[in-house]
Amino acid sequence: MNMIFERKLPIPKEVKEQYPLSPELSRIVTDRATEIKKIFEGKSQKLALIIGPCSADNEDSVIDYITRLRKLSDKVEDKIFIIPRIYTNKPRTTGDGYKGMLHQPDPNEKSDMYKGIVSIRNLHMRALTETGFSCADEMLYPENHRYLNDILAYVAVGARSVENQQHRLTASGLDVPVGMKNPTSGDVSVMMNSITAAQHKHTFIYRGWEVHSQGNPWTHAILRGYVNKHGQSLPNYHYEDLLHLCETYTDSGLQNPGVIIDTNHANSGKKYLEQVRITKEVLHSCRHNTDIKKLVKGFMIESYIEDGAQKIGECIYGKSITDPCLGWEKTERLILDIADLI
Repeated sequence: MNMIFERKLPIPKEVKEQYPLSPELSRIVTDRATEIKKIFEGKSQKLALIIGPCSADNEDSVIDYITRLRKLSDKVEDKIFIIPRIYTNKPRTTGDGYKGMLHQPDPNEKSDMYKGIVSIRNLHMRALTETGFSCADEMLYPENHRYLNDILAYVAVGARSVENQQHRLTASGLDVPVGMKNPTSGDVSVMMNSITAAQHKHTFIYRGWEVHSQGNPWTHAILRGYVNKHGQSLPNYHYEDLLHLCETYTDSGLQNPGVIIDTNHANSGKKYLEQVRITKEVLHSCRHNTDIKKLVKGFMIESYIEDGAQKIGECIYGKSITDPCLGWEKTERLILDIADLI
């Protein structure tokens, strides 16, 4: 085997014992999970807003950003349920580049997975303790989910993972909403198959155990655009796309039909300023068609303190080192606009 075994990492139970949640913090996580489930069950008319940096690369600036969200949330909480993005795992198309805080707690240093595990739990705990926000993270590695499963509000399965059996089956055993992105090819049937699998019960191997999942009725779609055979980014958030997804859901018989619109990635062609226009276009579609309004449960927006992106090592506080993000002033204006347009 062409691998070098560095060290055996602690199991999730050991990490949780070292960095435990208090009963009060656990109650906050449970209460927020209950509220977001109501959104996907259609029992709450609030929109879910999963918003934050492309990748959580710096603890202090991420907490600074989320603290700003907390203050803004108080102004719109009757219409918008904010779930900050703390994405600590970064999928890479070619496998090269910065892979997130789990791999590199310091983007300028080499990988250290043990420090990474501790760092990502500490970051999520700081957000919960200091702002009262349980947050969203991407499930890039299903076997690592239990390091954070007691603290997350929302889980996303990415475009490159959505066809993977282990991601689907693990999602079927989670008790928070899980969003399944359409694959990079744009094949909606792949996404719908993934949702179907996650909503059903399964028996499978997880972390060396034979486990029985109970099915996750809050699993739903995320539309993020796609790439055609020429490598061109194309959107799938337009009125016709949403209407087609409504019809697909109707034919599927799945529980709790719902979609989150990812306003960046291929939907924007990574032109981050387009996120404002895309959000408003989707809200217009919701006003025009009641079926679309029922289906759209919210948005996923990449946002940080500073506009755009920078290279690793430039060290501009609050600026993304991966995909470009919407800066704070534009973010604040957009959230207030969303509240006015709902």
